[in-house]
Amino acid sequence: MYDFRPDPALGTPALYRELVAAAEALTAGEPDPVANMANCAALLWEFLPDLNWAGFYRIAPRRDGTGAELVLGPFIGRPACIRIALGSGVCGTAAARGTTQLVADVHAFPGHIACDAASRSELVVPVRRAGQVVAVIDLDSPRLARFTPEDAAGIEALAEAIAARI
Repeated sequence: MYDFRPDPALGTPALYRELVAAAEALTAGEPDPVANMANCAALLWEFLPDLNWAGFYRIAPRRDGTGAELVLGPFIGRPACIRIALGSGVCGTAAARGTTQLVADVHAFPGHIACDAASRSELVVPVRRAGQVVAVIDLDSPRLARFTPEDAAGIEALAEAIAARI
């Protein structure tokens, strides 16, 4: 049994250091990317308050064989969109541009894809392996402006730490 619950008194940078350490501990030596993404989604849910969705979309070939798209990976939250075109919505934008998307109000984001109507803000961070985006970490919150640049930096550190393991 694993118990990685963070100390509620931790400040944001320390919280993310503990999150990254927990993810590294859970994924060390495990070659299965689905298992590693699942445990990381559970850690995100455990560590971060005010979320209504936490998980992964991974880059995969399109069903018609032309190019790539995002395909739903392990997550915690309500059922989600299964496939997202690169460049569409917050997740597709993060994957296509290879840049973190910190969105204070998803309803103001052009082309936002509403999988859960309760979502109000979103943070999406690309995961890169050998310079290529292979997945994105997606966090949704029912609270406007839930995510800060400190959150973005923390999730970027997580993405870097687990990139070779997912």
